[in-house]
Amino acid sequence: MRLKRRDIQDGQGSVTLIPEEPEDMWHTYNLITKGDLVRCSTLRKVQSESSTGSTSAEKVRVILTIQISSIDFDPQGGLLRIGGQNVSESKYVRMGAFHTLDLEANREFTLTKSEWDIVSLERIKDATDPTRYADVGAIVLAEGLAHVCLITSSMTIVRARIEHAIPRKRRGSVTVHDKGLQKFFEQILQAMIRHFNFEVIKCIIIASPGFVKDQFYEYMMAEVIRQDMKTIMENKSKILLVHSSSGHKHALKEVLSDPQVVAKLSDTKASGEIRALNDFYDMMKTEPDRAVYGLKHVEYSTERLAVQTLLLTDSLFRSSDIEKRRRYIRLVETVKASTGDVKIFSAMHVSGEQLGQITGVAAILRFPLPELDDLEEEEDNASVEETPFADHSDKSEDDE
Repeated sequence: MRLKRRDIQDGQGSVTLIPEEPEDMWHTYNLITKGDLVRCSTLRKVQSESSTGSTSAEKVRVILTIQISSIDFDPQGGLLRIGGQNVSESKYVRMGAFHTLDLEANREFTLTKSEWDIVSLERIKDATDPTRYADVGAIVLAEGLAHVCLITSSMTIVRARIEHAIPRKRRGSVTVHDKGLQKFFEQILQAMIRHFNFEVIKCIIIASPGFVKDQFYEYMMAEVIRQDMKTIMENKSKILLVHSSSGHKHALKEVLSDPQVVAKLSDTKASGEIRALNDFYDMMKTEPDRAVYGLKHVEYSTERLAVQTLLLTDSLFRSSDIEKRRRYIRLVETVKASTGDVKIFSAMHVSGEQLGQITGVAAILRFPLPELDDLEEEEDNASVEETPFADHSDKSEDDE
């Protein structure tokens, strides 16, 4: 993302940005909220009438400013469509008319907010960091199924899903099975060549149950030598073979927690969030009094300056509930002011998906807070008093 202009004073103002990479559209999606103003060029069909009375239609490029009321994002295609009312004078579009704008790579736009919070400002800083690109490639496979993924600091993107029927081994002959496996491996290798930028990627993970990963690696290296694939040969040291429970994308959660993977990813941007989440789960096992999750418990801990590391998913900051969004922003500001560490996870990253399963907000504490148990009991008692005939077998989340 390229920052062309920034005019923010006292928390109000605008920025002009130019998305350059697919991941930039994800950052844009997280920056924009309903009620913001976006100004950019768009095509509008205009009808004109000639002196003879005949009409014709043509598309003209106009620059509009709309107040956003709808946001639609396709993460796989990197397409972001926003809709809202036109709030600027235009020869072709009347004031108040509803219009949609497509934000895409290499198209400049200006975003104006009435309130720029600390999370949005940090997002711009991260998005315009030139070192921020996909630095991990991953292939998760099992016999007949493979996912070729790119892992950035913000997203886990499935670039190719490969399914291939492999015949079973027959007694006395494995030729048909081996040919099917070879065709399957060939498709994976081609997807790897097509989607991995070896100049940028710092680590390539190949993970599978059993020995499928080893079989693919042997096939790949044989093809590298046979076809003289210099790019892969020169980056051979980046390849890491790891065990996984399946060939599905969700297996990346365990793969990225593997100690040898963590060590290999030590200089990538995705590693900080992964390490923080692993630390949180380790703390839950060893010192559960220093690991809390749920908005109310984390807020209570933050008020007492007990939070050492705050973990949140970025989806929380897209909440349509403005007051709840401000509560999360206050958490970030308070923890940073008390020299705590804040990790904001992307909901599109496997680590963010995992954090989202436990409310999306958690914290590692500097010291235990025994009174949190009393807080939980008070909430339970209040719930019983309010709904005496309710079934309490499913406990509500802290932030509901």
